[in-house]
Amino acid sequence: MKEKPTKTVHLFKKSAGLLLAVLLVFGSLTGCGGKGADSSKGASSTTKVTLNEVAHSIFYAPMYVAIEEGYFEEEGIELTLVTGFGADKTMTAVLTDEADIGFMGSESTIYTYAGGTQDYVVNFAQLTQRAGNFLVSRNPIDDFSWDMLIGADVLGGRAGG
Repeated sequence: MKEKPTKTVHLFKKSAGLLLAVLLVFGSLTGCGGKGADSSKGASSTTKVTLNEVAHSIFYAPMYVAIEEGYFEEEGIELTLVTGFGADKTMTAVLTDEADIGFMGSESTIYTYAGGTQDYVVNFAQLTQRAGNFLVSRNPIDDFSWDMLIGADVLGGRAGG
């Protein structure tokens, strides 16, 4: 026959359960802080980040909205957005510490590495699946077909583009 647990055992189990519940609730709430929640940084502490983008692109529209809506500021990031107007200029800005982050294609990283730079940058993210190029026309075309470009003059953004 099984012995009945004593009142002390019941009290211990209840106390342990209550303590565990409090710890779980407290632990889950620590990640839910809002503005200035990290007391080690202080309420007004921000991280300054300079982002150099190679060109304005419709592909970065979510970032532009986030900047305008203040989402970076809400997260304690003081973002300065600079347009480099070329991957070479964006790479130079990153290498000379004028920019913390550069949005550019991987070719600049490859050229820099192949050139023997000791402190080269590392590509760590792919923001888009396609190049930010668009084919536009001066006149509306209702039923476009790529065959229409045969023999046509097409102006590229840059040599090889």
